[in-house]
Amino acid sequence: MSTEKKSNVRWVVAALMWSAIAINYIDRTVLAAAAPYITKEFSITPSQMGIIMSGFFWSYALLQVPAGWFADKIGQKKTLGFAVAWWSIATALTGLGTGFKSILGFRVALGIGEAAAYPSNAGISSKWFPDKERATVGGLFDSGSKFGGAVAMPLIVWLIALFGWKMTFVIIGGAGIVWSIIWVMYFKEIPEEHKGVNAAELKYIRDGQSKKEGLDKEQPMKWYELLKYRNIWAMCIGFFMINYTSYFFITWLPTYLIKEKGMGMLAMGFAAMLPLLISMFVEVAAGWASDKVQSKGWLSLTATRKVFLVGGLLMASCIGLAAFAESAVTAIVLLCIAKSGTTVAASQVWALPGDVAPKNMTSVVAGLQNSVSNMGGVIGPIVTGAILQATGSFTMALLLSSALLVVGILNYLFLLGKVKHIEV
Repeated sequence: MSTEKKSNVRWVVAALMWSAIAINYIDRTVLAAAAPYITKEFSITPSQMGIIMSGFFWSYALLQVPAGWFADKIGQKKTLGFAVAWWSIATALTGLGTGFKSILGFRVALGIGEAAAYPSNAGISSKWFPDKERATVGGLFDSGSKFGGAVAMPLIVWLIALFGWKMTFVIIGGAGIVWSIIWVMYFKEIPEEHKGVNAAELKYIRDGQSKKEGLDKEQPMKWYELLKYRNIWAMCIGFFMINYTSYFFITWLPTYLIKEKGMGMLAMGFAAMLPLLISMFVEVAAGWASDKVQSKGWLSLTATRKVFLVGGLLMASCIGLAAFAESAVTAIVLLCIAKSGTTVAASQVWALPGDVAPKNMTSVVAGLQNSVSNMGGVIGPIVTGAILQATGSFTMALLLSSALLVVGILNYLFLLGKVKHIEV
C-alpha cells in the first residue's frame, strides 16, 4: 500500500482562480472611481456616463453561454488565459480613451473578456477537484469578487491621486496581463498533465469524481437542450434573485448610507466595505461546511444544497429589516448579515453546475446560469433608482429585494429537484 503524501497543486490552482475573480472585479470598478475625472475632461453628460457604465453588462451577460461553450470545447486554460489578457488590455486602453465612443467601446470589450471568468472557473473545478470539495472551491473563487469589490475603491482612488486616472487604468490592466503570463506557464488543462501533481493527489481527485471531466471532449447534447431540464431553470431563476440583491451592495449602498443614515464620506467608505469583507470569509466557510456535511453523510447532496441555499436566502432577506433600522449601526449589522447570506447561497450556486451538468458541459451550464443572473444585476440598480426617485426613500426598494429573495427560497425548495447529473 502506497503511503505517498499527496501534493496540493489543486489549491495553487484555486488561488489563481480566486485572484482572477479579484482582478475581474477590480477592473470593472476602475471606471466608477475615474468617472468624475472622465466626465470633466471629455464633457460627458450623466446620461452618456450611464450608458458607458451599463455597456459592460451588454457584452458580459450576452456572452456567458458562448464563453462557457468555448471553455468546454477548447479548454479552460486557453479560454481563461486569453480572456484575462483581453479584458486587461481593454482596461489599460481605457486610459487612452478620447471621448464617449472610445471609452464605451473599451467598456464593451471589458465585458467580452470578463464573460469567460466564472464559466471557466466552474469547469476547472470539475476537472481539478473531487466532488466533496466542489462547494469549498466554488465559495473560494467567488469570494474573490468580494475582496475585489471591497479593496477596489480605496486602492483605485489612491492610485488616481498618485498617478492620475489615465495611468491608473494602465497599472490595473497591467496586473491582469502579469496574471495571464503566470497562468499560461503554470496551469495545465487536467491534473494528469501537471508535473507537480503526484500519483496520490491524482488518485484523490479522480477517485472522488462521479464524472471525470477533461479526459475527452465529447458533449452529449447541444447547449440549448439544457433548457428542457427543470433544475437548469431553477438554477437560473434562483441566481437571478440572489444577484438582484447582491448588486445593491456595489451600486446603491454608498448612496443609501449617506442619504438615509446621514454618514459622511469617510464613515461611509468604511461601512460600505464591511458587508463585502465579512461575506468573503463567510462564503469560504459556508462552502467548506456544506462539503463537510455532505461528505460525512449527514445529509444527501440535494438536502445539503437546499439547506445552505435556503438558509443563505433567509439571512439575505434581512435586507428588508434594514429598511426599518433606526440607527446606522443596526442597519449596517443587518446589511452584513444580508450580504453574508447571499454568499452562503453563492457557495452552493457555484457548486451546482458541476453537480448538475452533463459530462464536459460544466462551463456551459455555469455560463447559462450566470447569464440569467446578471440580468438581475442590470435590472436591480435601475429599479432601485426608480423607486428612490418616486418615493425619496430606499424603504420600498429594500422590501422588494427581500420579497424577491422569498421567491428565490420557494424556487429552490420546490422547482429545484434532485441534485444529480443530467444523463442522456
